[in-house]
Amino acid sequence: MSTNREYKDSVFSWLFSEPKTLRELYGALTGVELPADVPVTINTLEGVLFKGRMNDLSFDVGRRLILVFEHQSSINENMPLRILFYIARIYETVITKQSIYREKRISLPYPEFIVLYNGTAPYPEEQVLKLSDAFVDPGELSLSKGNYLPLELKVKVYNINRGHNEAILKRSKTLEGYSAFIATVREYEQQGKSRDEAMKLAVKECIGKGILKEFLERHGSEVVNMLLTEWNWDEALAVREEEGREEGREEGREEDAKNLFNFGMSPEQISQALKLPLDTVQQYLE
Repeated sequence: MSTNREYKDSVFSWLFSEPKTLRELYGALTGVELPADVPVTINTLEGVLFKGRMNDLSFDVGRRLILVFEHQSSINENMPLRILFYIARIYETVITKQSIYREKRISLPYPEFIVLYNGTAPYPEEQVLKLSDAFVDPGELSLSKGNYLPLELKVKVYNINRGHNEAILKRSKTLEGYSAFIATVREYEQQGKSRDEAMKLAVKECIGKGILKEFLERHGSEVVNMLLTEWNWDEALAVREEEGREEGREEGREEDAKNLFNFGMSPEQISQALKLPLDTVQQYLE
């Protein structure tokens, strides 16, 4: 399997960095088999970062624009907003600045936004994330909501973990192999193997079973190193986010203690009410 190394930012994007595998992926997700003469072009933007990494993959099929993002650990609910920014930049690359001032309407590639989820937390087979879910209620601004929605962007999320969306996986041998490889790594981890060892054993097992055989035979060590970097980054980010939430909870408890004190409660009563050590409450009040 030849690969376009320019777009090798993750194992997933590496696997799907050729027109042949992109056709396969498109067909699996849409159920449409593309004729061989329909052009498939990668248009992933460089320097567009999300959680410290480039977006995984962006490509167009003919005049139809596809964005595919792969997640390791969790679905980011701000994905529609992120893609809104991203698609604007993509459209800037396909039209000239002068043409937007023409009176006649410009024809734009049709967009489709897809997330392939393979995290460990339970997730539905399929779900749609909408930009409008993030909008504040216009009623809070004394505005009428009405039936007209001035801006919307929808992202389809597919769970590609083994045992989910099997019809999609069966239509793409590469995607099915990727799902099986990730599942094998996690099975070895559950057996108590270290992450590095689990990945190496998964490479060996999958090669033996003919799963991504050619790809793993040629690039097994690189895949292990890349996946280690991806997963360690995800875990580090998750820890950082949890620390941020804990700081927020700490500030909230302190504020609660001060409010209760201002309402006349003693430190002892506040300690009981908030289920906090008395010395902690006293520190908050100081």
